[in-house]
Amino acid sequence: MGKSTGFLEYKRVENKGQEPLERIKTYREFHTPMDMEERKNQAARCMDCGVPFCQSGQPLIGGMVSGCPLNNLCPEWNDLIYKGRMDEAAKRLLLTNSFPEFTSRVCPALCEKACTCGLYGDPVTVKENEYAVIEYAFEHGLMKPLIPKVRTGKKIAVIGSGPAGLAAAQRLNRRGHYVTVFEREDRVGGLLMYGIPNMKLEKTVIERRVKLMEEEGVKFRTNVNVGKDISADEIKKEFDAVILCCGSSNPRNINAPGRESNGIYYAMDFLKATTKSLINSNLSDGYYISAKYKNVIVIGGGDTGNDCVGTAIRHGCKSVIQLEMMPKLPDSRAADNPWPEWPKVCKTDYGQEEAIAVFGRDPRIYQTTVKRFVNDETGHIRFVETIKLQPVTDSKTGRMRMEEIAGSEQMLPADLVLIAAGFLGSESYITDAFGVKLNERTNVATESANTYQTNIENVFTAGDMHRGQSLVVWAIREGREAANAVDKYLMGYTNLR
Repeated sequence: MGKSTGFLEYKRVENKGQEPLERIKTYREFHTPMDMEERKNQAARCMDCGVPFCQSGQPLIGGMVSGCPLNNLCPEWNDLIYKGRMDEAAKRLLLTNSFPEFTSRVCPALCEKACTCGLYGDPVTVKENEYAVIEYAFEHGLMKPLIPKVRTGKKIAVIGSGPAGLAAAQRLNRRGHYVTVFEREDRVGGLLMYGIPNMKLEKTVIERRVKLMEEEGVKFRTNVNVGKDISADEIKKEFDAVILCCGSSNPRNINAPGRESNGIYYAMDFLKATTKSLINSNLSDGYYISAKYKNVIVIGGGDTGNDCVGTAIRHGCKSVIQLEMMPKLPDSRAADNPWPEWPKVCKTDYGQEEAIAVFGRDPRIYQTTVKRFVNDETGHIRFVETIKLQPVTDSKTGRMRMEEIAGSEQMLPADLVLIAAGFLGSESYITDAFGVKLNERTNVATESANTYQTNIENVFTAGDMHRGQSLVVWAIREGREAANAVDKYLMGYTNLR
């Protein structure tokens, strides 16, 4: 249980990050891991508190999930870190998490938000402890390919190589099935490769894992767009089962007057182009959407919007503003948001920190939406007209909605507009090709949220395509559970756990 007095003796200490004005000079990850002795002290703070909400991943209060969706055995491997038994810590971590090297970089640490130490103090540094364990495992040769001794002869196609697809492929291959992963882009990784900037997840981390999976026997076919380059019927004929893991990649549009103006892009197109050019040529080829010397407006206050802010600053933008429809969240938990619920509090992320350092203010403007886009005589965007919003309770439904405030219009200069307003489910060409039914949210329908077989007998689904836009950790969980379902479908039982 760590050190019995650890939470009293040691304060929470996090890995040091480069100062904003320094880190914006590169696209590299910018946190420096602490030495192992200090890491042991941080792990010593974990008390194995009797009811470890950190690993529950269960709906607790009002249906809100608390803790890690992967049910990571946080107290167990925290104790092993404290005792210096890193090899065993890696085994316990990998028992539940297919890719700790991804979650320890990009997960918002649901485990920490449910940590008992966080009720009246600071939670354990679970995410950074996880990072220390998995990087130790790679550095010390513990991450060897697990090649199945016996093959079943069953063939499985996984469509999409994001976190859900990779998780499903890894487990099914280790079970002994033959697994082929199809990816429409030129590199494996899906959202991990082109949707998350290098500053949060360097792409060598993905390539390292893909190489390991290839050594284990997983086949990857890139630049193959299933439903266009190869038909769904061909896939279903060649493979015994199919898992659709294509993400929730249909972007939400902003249907305001002037939307046709040049210089308005979806956030994912902006981020993808930058990452691809960065990998191919360190941006020297110019094949990306440049924000240099431009007034940038980012529409959307979430993680993707923040990534756009950080990327635009690295490009050398003239200014950056991030529009958020909803009111600013409180700086600390409200009375109706008790622990161990996810804390609905204002978070200033890395991109916003960098904007404050460069431009002297937070880029976010709350309770604001776009009224219209204004272009010049060439058709290029020059201004965004915004209008303020106020929360109003609907008298019939009792629900809160945002209503425009008359006379609050404002013109903001804009040379580049990035739409980061979320996603509206899966793309129709792939769902139409396989003939799978959709639910009311245009996600692929299954019998329930916890099942993965579609209306087509040998076609399954997982990840954002199934549950809607969500976190990497949820995608990994869905991929693992879908693998169990496919294995049971093919073999009549499953020994995957």
